[in-house]
Amino acid sequence: MRSIKKIITRIIPSPLLRAYHFLVPHIGACIYRYPSRRLIVLAVTGTKGKSSTTEMLNAILEAAGHKTALLNSIRIKVADESEPNLMRMSMPGRFFIQHFLRQAVDAGCTVAIIEMTSEGARQYRHRAIDLDGLIFTNLTPEHIESHGSLEAYANAKYEIGKQLARSRKRPRIIVANEEDAQGKRYLSLPVDRIIPFNLSSTEHTSDAHGGQFRFKDMHLRTHLPGEFSLRNALAAALLTDAIGVQTADIATGLDRLHSIPGRAERIEEGQDFTVVVDYAHTPDSLTALYDAYDSDRKICVLGSTGGGRDTWKRPVMGSIADARCDHVILTNEDPYDEDPRMIIESMAHGMKRAPQIIMDRREAIATALRLAEEKVRLAQGTNEHWAVLISGKGTDPCICGPDGSKTPWSDAGVAREELHKLLAAKNRQV
Repeated sequence: MRSIKKIITRIIPSPLLRAYHFLVPHIGACIYRYPSRRLIVLAVTGTKGKSSTTEMLNAILEAAGHKTALLNSIRIKVADESEPNLMRMSMPGRFFIQHFLRQAVDAGCTVAIIEMTSEGARQYRHRAIDLDGLIFTNLTPEHIESHGSLEAYANAKYEIGKQLARSRKRPRIIVANEEDAQGKRYLSLPVDRIIPFNLSSTEHTSDAHGGQFRFKDMHLRTHLPGEFSLRNALAAALLTDAIGVQTADIATGLDRLHSIPGRAERIEEGQDFTVVVDYAHTPDSLTALYDAYDSDRKICVLGSTGGGRDTWKRPVMGSIADARCDHVILTNEDPYDEDPRMIIESMAHGMKRAPQIIMDRREAIATALRLAEEKVRLAQGTNEHWAVLISGKGTDPCICGPDGSKTPWSDAGVAREELHKLLAAKNRQV
């Protein structure tokens, strides 16, 4: 499928492709009777934190009594029906988003929450959607090769901001991270309410088990780890507050959200060490993950997501793991048509220590878990705590290989299976 798309892209002139992509969402909106006009539509864009922030928005709005619809890279939810997003696309094409919004209207939803991406915007999938509010989380280098430059990547994301400005809704609300260099751009949009956020100027604390921050006259708590989770929660709190949600409901919604699949997701099977599955696949997100578990000794399993793209980040991510992890295992992720061994060797070039390389991802995870079990045994009687951090895939449902091949996969599922084996073997020895 990926090869066919490449061929089509080469054959069809770019202006014709752009016209096609531009027309599709407008035709879809017409077919499904402009469903976004019947809903409060909230969107989240940025490089990191999009899915987590949409999940926080959903939790808050449900706590406030709204019936919600949610479309992100983790799942597709309409009212009480939710299913995993197995398409590896946050913003599926054709008429999917307009159909999703129509389903939300027909199910009696009052709010739809959508994760919006630069790739989706590049194909105009954000068009013909009347937005009420938008959160901009941050922007760091990603998809540089597919977009052509960092500037082009930033401009593609900013098109989503322009869509908010085009909306016929009132008031149109932008919530943007003023700590990010691109934040000022979003805060200059010609909309009705402009709300900057800055975690650094907010009283807050965080660790591997969660954190809290001051919001109005309350301390809001989240069970999700690290400062990055607090930053996402603050943005979600500001946007929901702006559309009229009470602070008590915001607090309840955040407190109810104990985990998000594939986003710093703790895997608990009775082991004596921490196991976390996370989507971190950029240098900044990998650093944020490791910083969240700064007080733990770390065994880190990672690859470099996406063969044939963002080759610049491979040695950088290797360097980050080398500096912050006690033991590093490099493994296969999504090589597509590229040699997976070459990808891993590029990562290793950024490391001072020689990493352990295990190309089979299941065996890499199993090895990390066995090593953690051994470290815990040796550390008995000390305050030392170990964590296995498995990054890069999150909830991705497959490993993408050559010629469009897809191997069904779940980092969380494999971690649970291997923990069961490890604990069963341990119990047999007792």
